[in-house]
Amino acid sequence: MKQRIDGVAPPYPPETDRALHRWMPPGVAHEPLMLFKVLERHPELASRMRALGSGLLVHGTLSDADRELVIARVCARCGCAYEWGVHMAAYAEAAGLTRRQVALTVTGTPDDPSWSPRQAALLRAVDELHATSRLTDAVWSGLRDHLDETEALEFLVLAGWYRTIAYVANGAEIEPEPWALALPER
Repeated sequence: MKQRIDGVAPPYPPETDRALHRWMPPGVAHEPLMLFKVLERHPELASRMRALGSGLLVHGTLSDADRELVIARVCARCGCAYEWGVHMAAYAEAAGLTRRQVALTVTGTPDDPSWSPRQAALLRAVDELHATSRLTDAVWSGLRDHLDETEALEFLVLAGWYRTIAYVANGAEIEPEPWALALPER
């Protein structure tokens, strides 16, 4: 696979360097992600995307555990090895996902006993959105048993946002980060 859009490369002009570092969480030792370098080929689009992406990642109402589970499942369902691998390497452990659960985001079902009822409801909702772009009343009700209205709305945006990110990463065939986890076979 050859990456279809090259990311910006160092030495970066000062404005690009600042933009790339705004994408990265504070204190991260890694170079800016290739996804961000690719997006910086279109700086205006990148700046608009950064506002929503960082808002969901840092300022959301969903717990870290809920957020990372949703991201992992969306990326897994989209076959987005790039973003799945980055998030599972960077955030899964801190979010409290076990190694088994990380693998199950790709290979498991919501009915697996490894999931709490809340996690199972999130997974069912991601799976149904992925399959139909809708939620049945039963899945919505199951989700709302665990999420308040604000969290449910954020869940919908989060799932859609990471589907968008999966389209970008998969469509541009962005090469995996060297430190990211490999997506398990489904």
